[in-house]
Amino acid sequence: MKHLNKLFAAALLFAGLTSQAQDSNNPWAVSFGVNGVDTKVSAVGNDSPKFIQLVNANQNWNILPSVSYLNVSRYVGDGFSFGVTGSVNKINKWVERVDGTQSTDLVSDPGDLSYYAFDAVIKYSFMEMLKSKWIDPSINIGGGYNFFGDASAGTVNGGLGLTFWLTENVGLQFQSTYKHSFDDNRVANSDVPTHIQHFAGLSFKFGGKDTDGDGIYDKDDACPEVAGLPEFKGCPDTDKDGIQDSEDACPEEAGSKELNGCPDNDGDGIINSEDACPDDKGTKMMKGCPDTDGDGVADKDDKCPTVAGAKDNGGCPWPDTDGDGVADKDDKCPTVKGSVANNGCPEVSDETMKKLNDYGKTILFNSGKASFQKQTIPVLQAMAAILKEYPTAKFSLEGHTDADGKDAMNQKLSEDRAAAVKNFLVENGIDASRLSSKGFGESMPVDSNKTAKGKANNRRVEVKLVK
Repeated sequence: MKHLNKLFAAALLFAGLTSQAQDSNNPWAVSFGVNGVDTKVSAVGNDSPKFIQLVNANQNWNILPSVSYLNVSRYVGDGFSFGVTGSVNKINKWVERVDGTQSTDLVSDPGDLSYYAFDAVIKYSFMEMLKSKWIDPSINIGGGYNFFGDASAGTVNGGLGLTFWLTENVGLQFQSTYKHSFDDNRVANSDVPTHIQHFAGLSFKFGGKDTDGDGIYDKDDACPEVAGLPEFKGCPDTDKDGIQDSEDACPEEAGSKELNGCPDNDGDGIINSEDACPDDKGTKMMKGCPDTDGDGVADKDDKCPTVAGAKDNGGCPWPDTDGDGVADKDDKCPTVKGSVANNGCPEVSDETMKKLNDYGKTILFNSGKASFQKQTIPVLQAMAAILKEYPTAKFSLEGHTDADGKDAMNQKLSEDRAAAVKNFLVENGIDASRLSSKGFGESMPVDSNKTAKGKANNRRVEVKLVK
């Protein structure tokens, strides 16, 4: 059994020594100091451990007044580290329960009883969870092999620790570990008791790699092979303009953040390398060149730099014969003053629209049909003549009926009559694309449908200007 215990302990030690990396900044830690061994915890037997007077060092602790333990550990990430601890001590305070008593302990000197322990440790640190930079509480579990004089046995361990990091690499460490023995019969030199071992000492972290020597560990260095600045996570700022080289479009020329680190001599917001006129303040539209007349043609290319003109005319204005603001090349009525909205042609006036609608009220259809009465033809011809005066204007022809007859019949009749007016106008020279027709039946009366006069007013074709 003891050989098996030894093999178990050796396996744990090997795991601690060969575990993978700690934190990349300081992957290794070495701790050393003094230890104290307290056997009181198991004085009444493993079935009822007594966790009282654990800090009674003077009465119960065995302390060797010299460096008596060494721990080497390696961090594996997520707060966990693996390590191995070796410790020595001299047992001169052996605590036993007096036979026949329930609360009386006897502290005796078992003689020249040497103590040796080799332990593998799995530790979890709460430092990162607490977001602390110097207080480092921890818990640990593991196992080991312990020697009390001639006796030896394996133990299962669990404990608590607290380290105060005085600097980034140096800390003051305190730890207490409960060691449950597999061979606790309380016979000196023959058995290994369950006990508590306390540690106090210094801890040193080391092994951090800083390839470029800028004081930032490679793990946290975004540019590990090039010396840089802490504010840029170790990346350089060659031109010292406050923008790291990897984000600086002009890393060797000081510039502004707004321009990604590039210079702008004339202050027009366009970097020198993209500015066609780097010494003359201009606009982005002109690629950094000025445009005095604001016509969209840079002064250097403008044949009329002080007079706004057209790009396709070299920056000079196009002629406008009728002075209506529409250049002759775009004016559909170049000799008659019109409006820009109507392509240089006159706008359809309210008077003209009234005249068209007055004509529309006099259009007579055969009863119940969409065919015109003969006296209506001159009216329609007059309407066509007016529309020809406005060759670009578009009109909607809207048919309406009185309330006589069924709704569906009136709806169709109104649509047919509006279409008939449209067809007549198209046949008389009006472009079909300028006209649309629709019917509203009896739904939109303008007079009473109870009188003959009112019904006559409701039977109409309205003309609307489409804008």
